Amino acid sequence: MIEVVAALIWQDQRFLACQRPAHKARGLLWEFVGGKVEAGETKEEALIRECREELAVTVEVGRVFMEVTHTYPDVTVHLTLFHATVAEGEPQKLEHRDIRWITVEEVDEYAFCPADEEILERLKQRGGHHVSG
Repeated sequence: MIEVVAALIWQDQRFLACQRPAHKARGLLWEFVGGKVEAGETKEEALIRECREELAVTVEVGRVFMEVTHTYPDVTVHLTLFHATVAEGEPQKLEHRDIRWITVEEVDEYAFCPADEEILERLKQRGGHHVSG
């Protein structure tokens, strides 16, 4: 099982969604920014590093929004999604095909990775109101 972290980054009533590059597994699907936790890293450190590598921003990691375990045909991931805010920088498309700020109401217009479906359902139940921290 692979430990993966991701960030639920809010700006006003929108959150950041990132589109995977076409050549990667689950290409062109949308996801939350993040990636694998490497040996010797805490989940928070991994998330800060991934956001730097993928978006060129420094994030402040908040509390855990939720955890999900998902089995893909090629890999099982344990995903921890954290609330996060951009402390420094503007998100750049360093690794993704596209990045967009979307509202919870717009979620159904985007094809997200299967592991994110449960997270999106919970976001919808909350009606897009978030508590940061």
